Amino acid sequence: MAEKKLTGKHVAMIFVGAFGIIIAVNVALAVSAVRTFPGLEVKNSYVASQEFNTRLHDQLALGWQVNADYVDGRLILAITDEEGGAIKPNTLEAVVGRPTHVKDDVTPDFQFDGAAYVAAVPLGRGNWNIRMKATSADGTEFIQRVVFRVKKES
Repeated sequence: MAEKKLTGKHVAMIFVGAFGIIIAVNVALAVSAVRTFPGLEVKNSYVASQEFNTRLHDQLALGWQVNADYVDGRLILAITDEEGGAIKPNTLEAVVGRPTHVKDDVTPDFQFDGAAYVAAVPLGRGNWNIRMKATSADGTEFIQRVVFRVKKES
C-alpha cells in the first residue's frame, strides 16, 4: 500500500476549511442575534440620560418595591410601600417577555385583587422580564424591569 504525503496543498485546504467553518458559524450567530433582539431601549438616549437622575430621585422617593411570581399559570405582580402595604397605582402598563427577544412578548390583563396584580398568562420555563410603567397618585412615573423565573410549564 502506497503511503500518502501531506503536501502544501493539503495543509492549505485544511487551513481554509477550518477558518471557513469558524467564519460561517460566527456569521450565523451574528445574524441570529440581530434578528432576535431589537436593541432599542429608548428612542433618544441623549434626552433619556439628561432626565435620568431626576426620574430616579422621584421614583426612589415613592419607596415602592416590586416583586413578581408565577404560580399555577398566574403571573402575580406585587407593588408594595416601605412598610409592605399593597399599592394600587393610578395607571399600570406592563409587557411580559423574554430577556433575549421580543417574539414572545405579551401584554397581560392584570386585575388588582387587593394585594397584588394578577393575570392568567401561559409562560414557558426559563427567565422572563416584566417591563412595567406605573403612575402614582401625584403623577410620578415609576418605570422598572422586573426579572423572574418560571420553573414549571404552565
